[in-house]
Amino acid sequence: MDRGVRTRFSDDLLWLPYVVDHYVKTTKDEAIFEESIPFIKGLLLSEGQDDLYMQVTKSDKKVTLFEHCILALDRSLKLGQHGLPLMGSGDWNDGMNKVGNKGQGESVWLAWFLGTNLQSFIDICQKRGDQERVNIYKAHLKKLKKSLETTGWDGEWYRRAYFDDGMPLGSHQNDECKIDSIAQSWSILSNLGDKEHRKKALESAKTYLINNEQELVHLFTPPFDKTRLDPGYIKGYLPGIRENGGQYTHAAIWLAMAFAKEGDSDMGLKIMNMINPIKHSLTKSDTQVYKIEPYVIPADIYSTPLFLGKGGWSWYTGSSAWYYRAFIESILGIRREGNTLVFRPSLPKNFREYEVQYHFGSSIYKISVQITKEMSAIYLDQKFLGNDLILPLVDNKCDHLVTIKVCCTKN
Repeated sequence: MDRGVRTRFSDDLLWLPYVVDHYVKTTKDEAIFEESIPFIKGLLLSEGQDDLYMQVTKSDKKVTLFEHCILALDRSLKLGQHGLPLMGSGDWNDGMNKVGNKGQGESVWLAWFLGTNLQSFIDICQKRGDQERVNIYKAHLKKLKKSLETTGWDGEWYRRAYFDDGMPLGSHQNDECKIDSIAQSWSILSNLGDKEHRKKALESAKTYLINNEQELVHLFTPPFDKTRLDPGYIKGYLPGIRENGGQYTHAAIWLAMAFAKEGDSDMGLKIMNMINPIKHSLTKSDTQVYKIEPYVIPADIYSTPLFLGKGGWSWYTGSSAWYYRAFIESILGIRREGNTLVFRPSLPKNFREYEVQYHFGSSIYKISVQITKEMSAIYLDQKFLGNDLILPLVDNKCDHLVTIKVCCTKN
């Protein structure tokens, strides 16, 4: 593929270090940092130009994957007048393409996401002996955390962004888009939010964004409609359609993960069930409302009264991957770390046990996880391994029986 789009989106480049770090944490394959990868060459954007679709060529210049990640991070360190990262012509929500496209607007969500990456690469740089960069990233992270709890905090939840003119978005001050989901969920997922603030932020999300009557999780509310503010092309959608205040799958999954991480797995599972396409297709009347395939994840579900409950843009692979991760990692509490599986379940109250079949090369691990009020323990082929719930994985072409007892007094 020799064509692509150059943009001023502020989050695109940060997904590289985020994904690389996740890969390394999962596989323990740190050698990937030393892979030599070329740059690509293409036209630069002119002043006032937000994007350009172009043909590109490979450069003769190569640097390691680690250096590519560092360049992406270093390019994202510039802060605006509120001490938050510049939003550019959009962040994760590319429909908000006019919030900061004049170069002054800032993104609260991006601060959480950048902070997530900085935390990871502080550790990575420390291991590599790059103390200068460790110091730079630690100092920047400290600034971000301070700004997030001051200019990023609105009193009951975290704001979403600041427009180029300094007007907040996702605030009590707004008549539309008063509260946005991802600014709340990533205060938890990033591990950066103040303990009391993030607790209050999740309560606000539960109150304003989770619509129990319609069984929807709004991306934000109220949707854009008549406001004088111009956030971008998102306002061109009807209120409650797609990103404009409908249920957007990516964001809803992140909110479920945030609730599970904070210990409220019942709400996490409730949100996951709201997203589940099968739940929208249980009866003929359900399918006539939902109108899309019952076996694939959709990008969104409409909340506008005219099309209430209708799914949109199905076969949404990015969200299907997050949905899988949310169930396996956030609810069931299973994480791969090199040649081990680590179990840290955060199960809903009605879960007493579950079974998983895990394939590791040619080996199959048949795993039974049981909730108990006794001490946690793990058994491999009836042999006691210990109380720390870590399962060593071996590719020996054998089937293995694993029993895990999880101590959980609250259940």
